[in-house]
Amino acid sequence: MKKVWIMALLAFAACKNDTKSTEESTKEDQVSTHRIFEKVEIEPILESDSLSIRAIEVIGSNLAFAANHGTYGLYNSAAGTWKLSQQKYDSLTPEFRAVGSTASDFFMLSVANPALLYKTGDDGKMKLVYKEENEKVFYDAIAFWNDKEGIAMGDPTDDCLSVIVTRDGGNSWEKIDCSKLPKAAEGEAAFAASNSNIAIEGDHVWILSGGMKSRVFHSADKGENWEVAETPLLQGKPTLGGYSMDFYDAENGIIIGGNYEDPEGNTGNKAITKDGGKTWNLIADGQEPNYKSSVRYVPSGNGKEIVAAGFTGISYTKDAGKTWEKLSDEGFFTLRFLNDSTAYAAGSKRIAKLHFK
Repeated sequence: MKKVWIMALLAFAACKNDTKSTEESTKEDQVSTHRIFEKVEIEPILESDSLSIRAIEVIGSNLAFAANHGTYGLYNSAAGTWKLSQQKYDSLTPEFRAVGSTASDFFMLSVANPALLYKTGDDGKMKLVYKEENEKVFYDAIAFWNDKEGIAMGDPTDDCLSVIVTRDGGNSWEKIDCSKLPKAAEGEAAFAASNSNIAIEGDHVWILSGGMKSRVFHSADKGENWEVAETPLLQGKPTLGGYSMDFYDAENGIIIGGNYEDPEGNTGNKAITKDGGKTWNLIADGQEPNYKSSVRYVPSGNGKEIVAAGFTGISYTKDAGKTWEKLSDEGFFTLRFLNDSTAYAAGSKRIAKLHFK
C-alpha cells in the first residue's frame, strides 16, 4: 500500500511540470477575476480525532500533508479520495510540522530530537535524507527555490538559527555553519505553527524568528550570505513574536503572530514591509485580527488582499492590512491557496477546502 501511495504522489507531483505552484502561476497573471471576499464556505475533506495538522502542500490541484503520529497523506481532488500512510523510525513515531515538494518529490521534516527529513525514494518508499541528533534540535519549516535547491530552518542548537540547504534535489543536506549566519539572541527561536517561517521569491529567502527576539533573516543569493532586520512585533517572552510570514513579491511581505497564550491580543502582532524586509511597520494595531498562525497573500490580489488564519478564526484584508474583516470563527493552523478564491486549510482533527466568495 505504501508503494502505491508514493507512486501516486510522484505522478501527481509530475503534473506540476515545473516548480511554480498554482498559487505562484496565478499570481503572475496579475488579473483578478474574483470579487472582494465577503464570506468563506468551509468544506471538510478529512476528519480524524487523532490528527493535529500544521503542514500542507498544494501539488497541482491536489494536497499533501504530514502530521503527528507519523501520519502523512495525499488528497486526489478529482476523485475526492485520500491515500494515508504512517512513517516510523525504528521504534519512534515522528511528528511532522514541515512539508515541501519539487516537481518530482515530496518532503517531510520532523520536529524534536532526532530531526528526520524524508523524501520520496526510487523504491516507492520514503527515504531518510537527513538526520540530526541534538537535545536542542527542533526544525520548523521547509521550502524550495527550484527542483534542485531547498532550505529548512529550525531553533538554534548553537549560537545561530539552524539552517540546512540542499543543492542536489534534496538527496543530501548540509547545515550552514554559524560563522555564516547572524548570531541568534538569547531565547530567539521559531514556532512550528504552520510551516510558514520561510518565504521565497526568486533567489531571495526570508526566515522569521520568534520568542525572546522576533526578527527577519534575509538572503538574496539562496542562502549564501545573510543579513537580519528587527521587527516591531511584541517579543521578549517565549510565546511572543512572529508565527507566520508571506511575500507577494521581492519587495512586499507580511508577518503575523502574537501570543497563543493570549489569543485575543491584537497589538504588536502584525507588520508589513515594502522594501524587501529591510524595515517593518505595524498595521491595524489594536484591531482585528488577533493571534494568527498562518498568513497568505491572495494569488491575484495585487499584494492588497491577504488572508490570515489561526485557531481564533479566519480574517481578510483588501487594503494590504490597514483594515480587516473576520470571515469565520472556525479555527485552522495553516492555510495554502489553490487559486484566487479557493484554499486548503488544516488544523486540529481536520483538513478543509475553503471557498471564498
